[in-house]
Amino acid sequence: MVGPAAFFFTLLLILPLVVVVVYSFGERAPAGGYQAGFTFDNYLNLPARGKAFLNTLTLAPIGTLLCVLIAYPLAYFLAVKASPRRRMLLLVLVIVPFWTSQLLRIYAWLMILGNQGLPRLFSLVGIEDLRIVNTPAAVLIGMVYGYLPLMVLPIYVSLEKLDLRLLEASADLGANGWRTFRQVTLPLSLPGVATGSMLVFILLMGEFIIPALLGGGK
Repeated sequence: MVGPAAFFFTLLLILPLVVVVVYSFGERAPAGGYQAGFTFDNYLNLPARGKAFLNTLTLAPIGTLLCVLIAYPLAYFLAVKASPRRRMLLLVLVIVPFWTSQLLRIYAWLMILGNQGLPRLFSLVGIEDLRIVNTPAAVLIGMVYGYLPLMVLPIYVSLEKLDLRLLEASADLGANGWRTFRQVTLPLSLPGVATGSMLVFILLMGEFIIPALLGGGK
């Protein structure tokens, strides 16, 4: 059993890391992509990219937290409150955005948040010079919109497995709704929250389309 495990560990983890290290010493081709060579320029330019990296370290946790705060009530409604028919419809609506290209979805937000979108609408009510695109707020909006379904689904799965008799027992013992949520519902749903948070955070750390289009590449 050790042999196959070691093979897959090498194939799926060690080998990709070696490829990344080799590419890091390569040169960028004129038309983009990788060009064989050996240079330290990529490492010497790291300080110039430090601000972008720090922005990523700041926005990724905030985006993950916002996804949790928005996804949890939605997942709770789907799993506990919604009727089976409505639940199916809402689940489809949650998944539908993934049927389209992420690039198209972010371009749609670029039009909404651009000068001819929300800023122009706000100018009609006297709020002038509102700038949304190329700001951290625009990046966070794109992050939450793009990855919210990946947070909703794991939390929904955890809540769907919740035994509703536990909630009824808590109410019979005199616990109010908030105490039941804090001591029964939330602890039992934490595995889904943790799974969704890890998944979203890892993807946000590697996200480049949203910052490039909505954040000005910063």
